[in-house]
Amino acid sequence: MSVDTVLSVEGLAVRYGPRTVLEGVSFDVPRGTVFALLGRNGTGKSSLVRCALGQQKPTRGATRLFGEDAWASRARAMARIGVVPEEPDAPPDMTPLELLAFCAPLYDTWDDAAARARLERSAVPLQVRFGSLSKGQKGAVMLALALAAAPELLILDDPTLGLDAVARRALYDELIGDLADRGTTALVTTHDLDGIEPIADRVAVLHGSRLVANEALDALKARFRRIRCGASGPPSWEPFEPIITVVKDWGREAVVTNFTEERRAAFLARAGDGEVEVAALSLEEIFLALAGTPEARS
Repeated sequence: MSVDTVLSVEGLAVRYGPRTVLEGVSFDVPRGTVFALLGRNGTGKSSLVRCALGQQKPTRGATRLFGEDAWASRARAMARIGVVPEEPDAPPDMTPLELLAFCAPLYDTWDDAAARARLERSAVPLQVRFGSLSKGQKGAVMLALALAAAPELLILDDPTLGLDAVARRALYDELIGDLADRGTTALVTTHDLDGIEPIADRVAVLHGSRLVANEALDALKARFRRIRCGASGPPSWEPFEPIITVVKDWGREAVVTNFTEERRAAFLARAGDGEVEVAALSLEEIFLALAGTPEARS
């Protein structure tokens, strides 16, 4: 594990009885990056997060935090980690101010003023019981608590799940500001692909218990394209490698994974006078191509 790697996942397997949730999953989260972990419901994202935090022992493989086995070093590692869970979890009778006061003595690097300012920007009432807050306000409290200790690693497990558009935007605005100011490393699992795309440096996609992608977002987007051609187009997609092909009344289209300008030129040469349209894909479109329903994949 490199000194520039904050979290390392090595050959991770998780099984619950006969059910395999994760198998052979490996990736590194480099220091100072935002690493987006994507997958449909039930693909093991939350299980992976629990293993990464040392809360769950994997069936096989290991996770390492700051170079140490996460299962063995959890107590030491957690002092350097901030966590925003999928479901906001805090004593329901405590107010945000009481939660700040409770957590402050636990961290040498605690910044109470920054946490209060973050809650005020999010319009969270400081004297209202946590259990009475809206889900968006609870999420803002959890993010403020996670960031108050200036963590080296921030882990967010689907933090915008169930939030309205305003609350999602507010959470990402706070997150973007902190990441820019501190260079904090972040692992984010999310279904909000539009929200994570502007800030993610690397993307990993889980599908069928395994990783089907793990690379820099720019590189991922550079090699995916949607190709459309009329009925008079070339009989095959060479030199492209399609993962989805669709036949339409007007012609055919494919999502390809090995796009380069050189291959584009070669395909256009084969197409002759046939009409060809090449379009870039958003992160959401790439995710749907990689992890969509089996019926959508060729």
